[in-house]
Amino acid sequence: MSLQKCACIETLYTELPFLERFGAAKADGFAFVEFWSWEDKDLDALRAAARQAGIGIAGFNGDAALSLVDPAQKKDYLAFLRRSVDAAKRVGARSLTIHSNGLGEGGVVLNAYSELSHTVKLCAMFDTLRNCARLAEESGIRMNLEALNIVTDHPGNFLQTTQMAAELTRLIGSPMLKILYDAYHMQLNEGDLCGNIQAYGDQIGHVHIADAPGRHEPGTGEINYRTVYTCLEETGYTGLLGYELFPKTDTASAVRAIMAD
Repeated sequence: MSLQKCACIETLYTELPFLERFGAAKADGFAFVEFWSWEDKDLDALRAAARQAGIGIAGFNGDAALSLVDPAQKKDYLAFLRRSVDAAKRVGARSLTIHSNGLGEGGVVLNAYSELSHTVKLCAMFDTLRNCARLAEESGIRMNLEALNIVTDHPGNFLQTTQMAAELTRLIGSPMLKILYDAYHMQLNEGDLCGNIQAYGDQIGHVHIADAPGRHEPGTGEINYRTVYTCLEETGYTGLLGYELFPKTDTASAVRAIMAD
């Protein structure tokens, strides 16, 4: 497999202080790291740790508690996203992950907006995403729109399918706005991983890997990841594989499984 691997250091290497996780990931063979939030971190220290380790920063979340689906939040959403772009430039990250709904501690959906219709939510997303695309093009920081599972981790999240995410980014048509395809989330929500990769592979900007159920390393659940990797390569995907997973036992065992897969 020719695709480069990226470690989510919010879930891997948690036995180490955060800044030491960059070097540990590099030593284990990862080309990049990613993490979730940036507001709670020392950005200069992150940049220095990545440089010292000789590892790239793939990205982090760009929207925090704000929601694309709420038309009343458009101004605040874009203002925060601009701050996230500045943070990405400061640490040398190349992308931001964005979501339909604001997420709180542990990824809890803060507001499902049950008072808003499906139409309002979808139109609000499309409207604000067009602005996100322009910001991405102006800044050089890619935006990756992520659908999340509503089965176990993110009940109430609006964006749930590969089709909806990819059709939105296709309609907008910016090379700097793509989808984050999380195989774990999509296995829980819709299945047919290879079918969806084949149908929407041109819109995939980043990939997250974890087995399902459990959200552990490949080989601990029902997903045949070797088939998934082959499918990604056949569709022309050349981006990163981001291992956003919780080790079943410990990081060392998880990394051995990741590197052998």
